[in-house]
Amino acid sequence: MPLPLEELIKSAKRLARQYRDITGKPLGITGEIGELEAARILGLKLAPPRTPGYDATRKTGDRIERLQIKSRVIPSHAKPGQRLGSIRFDHRWDFIILVLLDEDFEPTEIYEAPWRSVENALRAPGSKARNERGALSVSKFKSIGERIWP
Repeated sequence: MPLPLEELIKSAKRLARQYRDITGKPLGITGEIGELEAARILGLKLAPPRTPGYDATRKTGDRIERLQIKSRVIPSHAKPGQRLGSIRFDHRWDFIILVLLDEDFEPTEIYEAPWRSVENALRAPGSKARNERGALSVSKFKSIGERIWP
């Protein structure tokens, strides 16, 4: 009998912590956990797997907004300069949601930033990582976004 999703995620978090403790490396499920936590906390509707450009939607008035969800585990001993995964503009999306997780993969904060703010930050001169790879630092994302949870 399959586990309910909530129990499955608890098990996955436990397994990811054990894997990291044994190997010193992440298991690679941070994105999936972040998407599920964002959907649970914010009441989002997850998009079908491999939907180009966005991971979830939300209804705002009579408008459907497309959301990319980025997730990052920030350990208590983290060095400054943590970066988000690559942000691309080749498919349509409206906002990026950033889910910050603690070492136990539990959400601690959620931020959002609109397409225009993210585009302006990525296209600003000065950083090869930003300009060529579409990689923003967590601190930069926080500065251009808005904390929406808690």
